[in-house]
Amino acid sequence: MQGADVADFARTALWLLFKASLPLLLTSLAVGIAVALFQALTHIQEMSLVFIPKLISVLLVFFVLLTFYGDIFNSFSCTLFDRIAWIGAQDP
Repeated sequence: MQGADVADFARTALWLLFKASLPLLLTSLAVGIAVALFQALTHIQEMSLVFIPKLISVLLVFFVLLTFYGDIFNSFSCTLFDRIAWIGAQDP
């Protein structure tokens, strides 16, 4: 195994992490801004008002995108295992 192979694995894993986390982070950001605007307009300063809508929206987006996550993690792991088997076959 060469250093380029390890760097390629790391690059692919980081890109996969970015693709998987971006929808959840953007959802949390949008709900947080909306709740903060609501709190600023109504002068309601309740901590659970921020936490509960974020939690519910992130869980909802997670369950909606669960098949997408399964597909991308499955394709990554299959590619990773195939490359590991290929590298193992190349070593004497």
